[in-house]
Amino acid sequence: MDMVWGDPNCAGYFCFKFQANKKAMNRITHYLPLIFFIFLIIGLFTFLDNEESDLRSVLLDKNFPDFSLSKLENQEIVTKNDLVELPSLLNVWATWCIACRVEHPYLMRLRNESTINIYGLNYKDDRSKAINLLDQIGDPYEFSIFDHEGILAIDLGVYGAPETFLIDKSGIIRVRHVGVLTPEVWEEKFNGVLNDLKEDEK
Repeated sequence: MDMVWGDPNCAGYFCFKFQANKKAMNRITHYLPLIFFIFLIIGLFTFLDNEESDLRSVLLDKNFPDFSLSKLENQEIVTKNDLVELPSLLNVWATWCIACRVEHPYLMRLRNESTINIYGLNYKDDRSKAINLLDQIGDPYEFSIFDHEGILAIDLGVYGAPETFLIDKSGIIRVRHVGVLTPEVWEEKFNGVLNDLKEDEK
């Protein structure tokens, strides 16, 4: 703390206190943008978490939407009825989706280790690029639905990729996960529900 000599309004303890308060206010003012930014980030993540929770709940326990689209691999038309003979997964993916590459090895593992059918929803993609990619890295899907215009994705409330839905044999959506499907996510969100569905079939 600095003494202001020669100032008739500043004397002794009161001058020291004034200078200390002034420096403290300067420090606070200096860090205000950083404090504001931190609170902004916290608020943004809270908002996104709430939005994701809302999105997950929108279609839960509701019928999978009707659709009529071609398979990725050819022009054969498929509908909802082609997905719901048994409990199944619908995984939204695209060649432009980096996170889809991250979850791909686990999808291949599920295909090999699980009895559940996995279907793909190729979202707003180039057909030839998508086919070539699966040829290169492996195809975990029974087939992929080619949704170039995002028609089915809109009905599902999809706003990006990857996303994964668990559908029961009656065509009811039981689980929705936004983001990368990992072993931890599978155990936390999908496995218990899938086991319950299998028990109900007995």
